[in-house]
Amino acid sequence: MSEFLHFFVDPELLDRYGLRLLDGLLVTAKLVAISFSLGLVLGLLLALARNSGSRALRGFAGGYIYLFRGSPLLAQLFLLYYGVGSFREFWQDLGLWWFFRDAWFCALLAFTLNTAAYQAEIFRGSLLAIAPGQYEAASALGLSRRTTFFRVVLPQSLLVAVPPLGNELILMIKASAIASLVTIHDLMGVAKAGFSRTFDFQLYLWAAVLYLVLVELIRRGLLRVEGRLGRHLN
Repeated sequence: MSEFLHFFVDPELLDRYGLRLLDGLLVTAKLVAISFSLGLVLGLLLALARNSGSRALRGFAGGYIYLFRGSPLLAQLFLLYYGVGSFREFWQDLGLWWFFRDAWFCALLAFTLNTAAYQAEIFRGSLLAIAPGQYEAASALGLSRRTTFFRVVLPQSLLVAVPPLGNELILMIKASAIASLVTIHDLMGVAKAGFSRTFDFQLYLWAAVLYLVLVELIRRGLLRVEGRLGRHLN
């Protein structure tokens, strides 16, 4: 039994890379949390533009969503870091070279732009799910459009949007592993660096377990949020 455990958990290897993997997990969590939060705001704005009466806004939002949902996240990341980031003099003139020369910021931007496109469609569907009678009732009560949206429409649409938003968050956590391809020392980046030195598959196994633990924590947290938002339905 001890030999079997040693096959999957080498104490010496764990002592050498255990804390590094946890540091990588924190980098992954930070990257996903920030990009998902920024994408939440941008996605809501895109959804409102997609549902607006302005043809120009609908066209812009539709084109944005089509572009970022229709192309691979890896290609978007490479285009930002290796493509857009290659125009050094241009960004230096604008004072933005500090941003595009850093792999962390490029990955953060790529993940934000990508998830915003998916979240926009989630929000658009959840907003369209609100019955027209809700708007009519709010108008009959003399509520302004702003109050109607923030106090009546948005809370109800969030209840519809939470499950698919949770799925998008989990997909982002798993997709964040590609950040290691642009030299970011996230969880997968630490595992890759360790494997290149030791050639021990245990590092990838431990990384997979940590991803699984993070996803499970997110899943349980989302269930609590969904239950709290829908407590009046029980």
